[in-house]
Amino acid sequence: MHAEKLEFLLYLDDSGSRDPDKQRSQRGNESQPDWFGMGGILVNAKDKSHIEDALAALRIRWPQMGSAPLRSYDIRNRTKRFRWLADLDDASTDKFYADLSNTISEQPIVVAGCIVHRPGYNERYLTQYGPRRWKLCKTVFNIAVERAAKFAAFHNARLRVLVERSDKVTEQQLKGYYEQLRIDAAPFNAESSKKYQPLTAAQLKSTLFEFDVRTKESQLMQLADLVLWPICQAGYTTNGKPYQTLVQSGKLLDAHCTPSNGLLGIKYSCF
Repeated sequence: MHAEKLEFLLYLDDSGSRDPDKQRSQRGNESQPDWFGMGGILVNAKDKSHIEDALAALRIRWPQMGSAPLRSYDIRNRTKRFRWLADLDDASTDKFYADLSNTISEQPIVVAGCIVHRPGYNERYLTQYGPRRWKLCKTVFNIAVERAAKFAAFHNARLRVLVERSDKVTEQQLKGYYEQLRIDAAPFNAESSKKYQPLTAAQLKSTLFEFDVRTKESQLMQLADLVLWPICQAGYTTNGKPYQTLVQSGKLLDAHCTPSNGLLGIKYSCF
């Protein structure tokens, strides 16, 4: 009997506007946080139930959460279904945030993604391409998925790509990017991309196994949401506690990269 092929799941969330023209008044301000990012978690399919159990246990410890999706924005700002955090005393609030942070850092996950600084993107490409510039999702999806596929291929595994449910037009765009990766490989300039040793179309076709969507009811998509904001912020400052926790616990894709294995970490573009 042949051993079952290893399988990784890539849960991708997005943050920011994919429209390069939005908030163009900030163009040229390289320090202004104004990103579009896609990122999330890579997990071994065999670990999925273990992670779900850990998140379920967190809810048991904090029954105030109920069934509310773990949304980074709501938790950080203590709003909507996490408004109850504002009613806790400081010690209880700190205890919750520490528990959430520890729960994330203890999971068998790899945090991956690509973040683009939109003003820097316009500064670089507006004059050359004008309205023909790609939507930022085309850039970040291809980079994030290709690097995750390289990680999977290194482990002789196949990869399922799961994106958060949005609207039909966006979902079809992302599916189109996915299918094009399998046919033609990443759509970047071959000469300038050579240093990254990108996967060939044949390698991508044999590695990329499925594209699908998940709602925020997915516990692992919620986990993708929680880790995306810290890695987006890290394009501007790496001092944030959530990001430092991911670094110190070895959860970033970067921690798996060595000169000899050719793997590439989280991509920060146009910063």
